[in-house]
Amino acid sequence: MILLDYKDRRPLYEQIVERFQDLILKGALESEAKLPSVRNLAVDLSINPNTIQRAYSELEHLGYIYSVKGKGNFVSNAEEIIALKKKEFLKELQFLIKKAGLFGIGETLFFEYCKAIYQEARMEDFYDRDQ
Repeated sequence: MILLDYKDRRPLYEQIVERFQDLILKGALESEAKLPSVRNLAVDLSINPNTIQRAYSELEHLGYIYSVKGKGNFVSNAEEIIALKKKEFLKELQFLIKKAGLFGIGETLFFEYCKAIYQEARMEDFYDRDQ
């Protein structure tokens, strides 16, 4: 489920946060899915439980999960999270398109570049073409 890269310079908790975000955004973890307990995940990953707790706290702060005292941690409404992230992305894309215009990057070049990126991503299977 979660793989850590010990050569990565980022702290382990950040890697865990990123992995769970990816799993939620890709739909691998659905709304209301129960996450592994802090203790179990710490044992599985052979790391300090405080690292897992910090990652879960960050995920909760970001709105990806919520905790229920005595029951554990659960995925928040994944559909809402995905919709919000799409909206944020489209706003960022709008900014980038305007910035491209400032640098003299025309519509044709922009679309050709986007198409090349999508083709590369498809080959690397980074996204689901049906989304």
